[in-house]
Amino acid sequence: MLVVVTTVILYVFGFVFLYGVIRLGVRHAFEDLELQRAKVQREEELAAARDRSFMRDNAFLAGS
Repeated sequence: MLVVVTTVILYVFGFVFLYGVIRLGVRHAFEDLELQRAKVQREEELAAARDRSFMRDNAFLAGS
């Protein structure tokens, strides 16, 4: 009987520990995703600004 109780307690603590590890991993994944999203958005803004300045400086290439 003691073995069954010990097994159940370790099983429950194992699931709680596993839940915590998975939750921590998902949280870090979302944080990384937000950083990557901000980086991509910033790169898009810089590319658009470079395109605008290039077209302004080289209007003959744009057909204007």
